[in-house]
Amino acid sequence: MGSFQQAAIQVEKQKEFEELSGAIRRVFAPEKVEQFLKRVRGRIRDFDAVLANRTIDRVDETLAKSGTTAKQLYEALTLSDQAQMREFYLFRIEEVDPALRAKFQKLYSYY
Repeated sequence: MGSFQQAAIQVEKQKEFEELSGAIRRVFAPEKVEQFLKRVRGRIRDFDAVLANRTIDRVDETLAKSGTTAKQLYEALTLSDQAQMREFYLFRIEEVDPALRAKFQKLYSYY
């Protein structure tokens, strides 16, 4: 797969967008992704549930130390920024190593 290409729509809340996308990048880093997947409840594509369950917050120490949650950052974004963030998150979950995706196949199932 190629690298993530951000849509041509300008990000309005750059600071919050960068903080949240950075946290997502860190939890999908090779040394953290398995820990992240172990904490996901339900389907991995359900970004709202991932935010509500504070899954990103529990795995990413940088975000945890910031005093802000992933959900708070997401809610601070405009609707178009939120759409781009969802797209970014969904792209990252598809980049997970196939062996790990197979190990956590239940998370990746559509039903």
